[in-house]
Amino acid sequence: MTDLAKTAANALGLLEDLVAKAVAAGATAADAVLVDGASLAVTHRLGKLEKLERSEGGDIGLRVLIGGRQAIVSSADRRPDALAALVERAVAMARTVPEDPFAGLAEPGQLARDLPAIDNFDPTEPSAEALTELVRALEDEARSVPGVTNSEGAEASWGLSTVALVGSNGFSHAYHASHSGMSVSVVAGTNETGMEGDYDYSTAVYFADLRDPLEVGREAGRRATRRLGAKRLATGRLPVVFDPRVSRGLVGHLLGAINGGAIARGTSFLKDRLGEAVFAPGIRIIEDPHRPRGPRSKPCDAEGLANRRRTLVEDGRLTSWILDLRSARQLGLESTGHASRGTGSAPSPSTTNVWLEAGPLSPQDLMADIEDGLYVTDLVGQGVNGLTGDYSRGAAGFRIEKGVLTTPVNEITIAGNLIEMFAGLTPANDLDLRYGTDAPTVRLAAMTIAGG
Repeated sequence: MTDLAKTAANALGLLEDLVAKAVAAGATAADAVLVDGASLAVTHRLGKLEKLERSEGGDIGLRVLIGGRQAIVSSADRRPDALAALVERAVAMARTVPEDPFAGLAEPGQLARDLPAIDNFDPTEPSAEALTELVRALEDEARSVPGVTNSEGAEASWGLSTVALVGSNGFSHAYHASHSGMSVSVVAGTNETGMEGDYDYSTAVYFADLRDPLEVGREAGRRATRRLGAKRLATGRLPVVFDPRVSRGLVGHLLGAINGGAIARGTSFLKDRLGEAVFAPGIRIIEDPHRPRGPRSKPCDAEGLANRRRTLVEDGRLTSWILDLRSARQLGLESTGHASRGTGSAPSPSTTNVWLEAGPLSPQDLMADIEDGLYVTDLVGQGVNGLTGDYSRGAAGFRIEKGVLTTPVNEITIAGNLIEMFAGLTPANDLDLRYGTDAPTVRLAAMTIAGG
């Protein structure tokens, strides 16, 4: 048995014992989750090593139910007496809280039995020396871009997680996941001419899949210098194009609006739109929890239910809510296998790897007919109303004139409503699956621009 297999077996054994003790102490049902992790991080600034840090730690969460009464307690202490106290405290709490008619574990017949192998674990841990060399090259390349005058630093990191879940309903499973990343942020310009900052980054499950640090550094420097000389736009209503760095946020707003918690509470602007056209014909939004090397891939959900690839939006129509067991019971539906959970909280609905499918046009062709418009590269603030869909955020980017990016712009506000924004959205063909939520460049029919 490998070291990782032993780690998983030990985690499951610990949780099985904890759940058994909770049931023996009076719980009618119980489950426990364990998350262990190790990480290595290096920070470099202005040519000097600032931080080299390795950490290891973990946490255990126990959920007990006495009928419809539910309590959750977590602890990092794994001594036998500490775990015994954890069980005692959780059961005592469950006896005092109000009943929740929708709380409860999955029935045994609902549990996933044949879990797929997920390619989301890199067995190779990079050395501290390798990360140090990476951040040095990353920052040096960003600082070498003409016009860059300062650096906020570069960082590289690696991490490994072990996740285990055991329930009194018979579920027991553990898996490993890894992640690597790097980022750099630099400043261009001077106090006399004005200064602008920007960044670039790369993340991946496998360390070897990270982008070339020289490419990331150059892009960060390029992004910072091209923002110099930014102006404001006049107030008006214009076509707007979102850079991929910000367009994936639109997908995130959709996912929040179709989350089962919001639907059950009636607090989503899409609460009555299931099965209806929300986007233009041809638009597809996909989720795949088993995507090889996907940053959010996992073999099942946090309640032990099967998860699967699904089309959340098909030909513009909304096809599904994002449901865990509790929200599904509230709505009189079946869970869609979207439960997510931390050690100190109950399961709640959450997605895995989601992306907006690409369209046929290049970004250049997508905006070729725009006489006057805005290309957005950065957004500021959280001005999105989940109940109404109203959208208002600070923005920066570039003016579009006769289909070409021209003057950098900042200190403007863009406003609209997500219902109209979704309906008028057109994707380009430059989709790149890098993160957990992805989208290509997108064009929005028109938004209100408030400038100087």
